[in-house]
Amino acid sequence: MSDREPRELEGRVAAITGAGSGLGAAIARQCAEAGMAVAALDIDEARARATADELAALDAPAFAARVDVGDAASTREAVRLVDERFGGVDLLFANVGVQQFGSIERLTDDDWTWVLGVNVIGTVRTVTTFLPVMRRRGGWRHITVTASSGVFVPSVRLAAYTASKLAVVGFAETLREELEDDGIGVTIVFPAGMMTRHLESSALARPDHLGESRMMPDDIEAMLRSRAGSPTDDVLAPEDAIRGLLDDLVAGERYFITHGSYRGDYEARLAALDRAFERMETRARREEGS
Repeated sequence: MSDREPRELEGRVAAITGAGSGLGAAIARQCAEAGMAVAALDIDEARARATADELAALDAPAFAARVDVGDAASTREAVRLVDERFGGVDLLFANVGVQQFGSIERLTDDDWTWVLGVNVIGTVRTVTTFLPVMRRRGGWRHITVTASSGVFVPSVRLAAYTASKLAVVGFAETLREELEDDGIGVTIVFPAGMMTRHLESSALARPDHLGESRMMPDDIEAMLRSRAGSPTDDVLAPEDAIRGLLDDLVAGERYFITHGSYRGDYEARLAALDRAFERMETRARREEGS
């Protein structure tokens, strides 16, 4: 076990959706380094097994299963298999997300339904389906949901994805309040640019009946133009982006920012909200004095 990983997690069980690659696979490795048993879950079962095999080679208890969080039966079966193998879950990462590029007028109802169904309903489904096996465990338990830095710095051509991640934040904030008395913590992770196969995996996960996931040649260019004049995020390997994540979870931190140079944009948004409060309060004082 690496000295940098919190020893409080040794012997506990982590379940991670989207563990076949990218951020999910990096989280799985970090959990294994901390001495946890790991359930690697992904819609791409072969990649989930590759992650589990990698962890097993490091002498970590690891198990892989296919899960499509867009499907209730698939999610229930994954939870059953994890529970059967490890006897519950202490740390859950609801980490699945798909992207669909496109201008707002070009995104179809099917595009919106798919992205919101996976990113929002899939996150909710993952949490609510795992909760019973987490409640049984007792002791330290924690849920982590993956949002996006895009909720602070939206970019054009990503309306469906950004809206879905804003909804995930709202869900997680409420979840934290509802689980406080149960002793189950909740952390929201805000990833920025990383070297992953997110676009590829999103396209492969799109159901056949919805047709091919389309990205027009100008989508990326338009997105980058919309960020012109703002600091660009550093693109990191997932392993580098999540350094310190488990320490923050053990400490019960509410939020985890992976990386990125968008703090100025975030603070500008806060300043605009502060000014809106000030205008509201000024109007209220005027009305009281009239």
